[in-house]
Amino acid sequence: MRKYLILAASAALLTAWTGLCSAQSDAPYTEGPVWQLTMVKAKYGMGDDYLKGLAKTFKGTLDEAKKQNLILDYKILLGDAANAHDFNILLMVESKNMAAFDNAREKFDPIARKVTGSLDQQRAMATKRLEIREIMGNKLMREVTLK
Repeated sequence: MRKYLILAASAALLTAWTGLCSAQSDAPYTEGPVWQLTMVKAKYGMGDDYLKGLAKTFKGTLDEAKKQNLILDYKILLGDAANAHDFNILLMVESKNMAAFDNAREKFDPIARKVTGSLDQQRAMATKRLEIREIMGNKLMREVTLK
C-alpha cells in the first residue's frame, strides 16, 4: 500500500511540474527583436553635414555588422523637432534579442577599426561631431506583436 501511495504522490508531482513548465505567458503580446534608439538633435543648418558623416561611419559599420549577422537591420528617421528640446534624427538598430548585446565590444570593435580607423581617429571624429549635433537620449526597446 505504501508503494502505491508513493507512486501516486510522485505521479501527481510530476504532472503538476509538467503543467507549470509548459504554461504559457498571459502577456497580451509576443516578444520580438530589440531596437537600440538614439535621438539626435542636429544643430541648425548642420543636418546634411551630420548625415554625410553618418554615411561613412554609421552606415559602413552597420552594413558590415549586418553582413556578419550581428544585427538584423538599421534605419535612420529624419523629421522636424516638435520643440527646441526635441530631436530631429532618430537612429535605429535592430538586434535579434538581448543576448545579441553579450560581448558587444569584442564583436564591434574590429568593425569600427576597419571602417573608421584607430581609437585616436575614432575619438577625433567623435569630438568633431560634438560641433554639429547633440545626443538627446538613448533607449533600448523591445518590439512586440499583439496577440
